Amino acid sequence: MSPTLRRGLASAASLTLLLSFAACGADPGDGSGVATPGVTDTEIVVGTHMPLTGPASAGYSTIAPATRAYFEHVNEAGGVYGRKIDYKIMDDGYNPATTQQVVRELVLRDEVFAVLNGLGTPTHTGVLDFLHTNRVPDLFVASGSRTWDQPQKYPGTFGFNPDYIVEGKILASHVAENFAGSTVCFFGQDDDFGRDSLVGVEKILGPVTDKQTYVTSNTNVAPQIGALKAAGCQVVILATVPGFTALAIGTAARIGFQPQWLVSNVGADYLTLASQLGEAAGLLEGLIGVNYLPMHNDETNPWIVLFRQIHEKYNADAPFDGNTVYGMAVGYLFVQALQAAGPDLTRTALVEAVERGGFEGPGLAPLRFSATDHSGYGGQRLTRVNGGTQEYFGPTYETDPADGPVNEYPGESATPPADGIPSAP
Repeated sequence: MSPTLRRGLASAASLTLLLSFAACGADPGDGSGVATPGVTDTEIVVGTHMPLTGPASAGYSTIAPATRAYFEHVNEAGGVYGRKIDYKIMDDGYNPATTQQVVRELVLRDEVFAVLNGLGTPTHTGVLDFLHTNRVPDLFVASGSRTWDQPQKYPGTFGFNPDYIVEGKILASHVAENFAGSTVCFFGQDDDFGRDSLVGVEKILGPVTDKQTYVTSNTNVAPQIGALKAAGCQVVILATVPGFTALAIGTAARIGFQPQWLVSNVGADYLTLASQLGEAAGLLEGLIGVNYLPMHNDETNPWIVLFRQIHEKYNADAPFDGNTVYGMAVGYLFVQALQAAGPDLTRTALVEAVERGGFEGPGLAPLRFSATDHSGYGGQRLTRVNGGTQEYFGPTYETDPADGPVNEYPGESATPPADGIPSAP
């Protein structure tokens, strides 16, 4: 091939890519007259990235299928303003390089309208600029990183989880009130997840006695757990995904180290951990965690009744656990946002609808969406494993990521509509 021909092909390829970016970034809301990507009169195409495989897949791999099951329930009832939701789930293995690849495929090849609930701090951080450049709404990210709450830099990105500083403050407040005088330590993921959580913990407790980190590419945590034991830690706060919560607790037991564990919401689902630990699931007795959605085993809760009915009809091959509840809560919120955006659906209309706020759902704490706050849920409630059952105790707490106090939140979750489909707030 001649150099001239190669240059010509390269230029053509670049032009094709630029045109693809331009098409994906178009939106009727800007007056361009170009159709909104992923939206027709009968369909809305949405995508996500999740670790369906790899070290972080335990529990997490069932979230997106639960969200899709909820969408199937909505679709069977006629969809949103007559449009059915097509939810494309891509496996990124919790590998940031793979996340970038699959999100590009969703945006450039599949032309999704929005990305919903992309999971993970290190993974999703790598696609923020790409989604912003292409004006793709990036809703309800499955992580509590404060990175999602930057309305001026990333106006289309919104969180879902309470941010990790808020969570760290709530966990640490419980330690301050109930384990005064104990040697407190920290074990967290070596990224914004672990770092933000530690910031929240130390805002309440001051510097902890010892702090250790892990990376998801290395499942040998024996050196870190050994260091925590050597430091005399009596209470250890974990900012860990489920697989590494189980690894930490199992490794500690093997070396005769059994402190009081307190775990981030993202790594505290009992059924997921018990599945990971198998015959050693008894090590989870007394485990303290946090959550902000109805407990999956509370059959008196009307949201659990609703979600279980949908699960058994559309998702029965998967376990019904905290990850299922999480996935369906995300689906409910997204449908509420679509309802609020109105029948003339555009990306601009969707983002403006979320910023107007006023959303209600199964959450125990308030959602904080506004033009200046994209952070998601603003509080959590403590849980404890007792007799093989994970239950709530005490009130729901809320706080800010700065130096505000940790206060009890007196509000209650709304009652679900009879058909399980929200209207606009």
